[in-house]
Amino acid sequence: MVKCRPPKNRNPLPDEVEACRPFLDAQLDAISPKVLLVLGGVAYQTLFRNDEQITRQRGKWHAYAGTPVLPTFHPAYLLRTPADKRYTFEDLKVLRERYDSLGGRR
Repeated sequence: MVKCRPPKNRNPLPDEVEACRPFLDAQLDAISPKVLLVLGGVAYQTLFRNDEQITRQRGKWHAYAGTPVLPTFHPAYLLRTPADKRYTFEDLKVLRERYDSLGGRR
């Protein structure tokens, strides 16, 4: 969501996210992805400008600028909570199915 990690690995502030959003939007316009995978609550919340918990949103399809978005857990969370890796694995299978159905390449 931002182009550089904030000091001391803190979450990005709203003004930092908004300063970087035009670059993200331009990059998405340039590459026209078929799907997006959003990793973690911070990325999900900042992309969609809400405070919904990733535990409630992971595995559910959303859309950003017309692109299907699937949020799932952040890799750092999975290192701390290995039992939840199975949910992310399921999310990745769903993502692959959607990608393939949209004409994605293997």
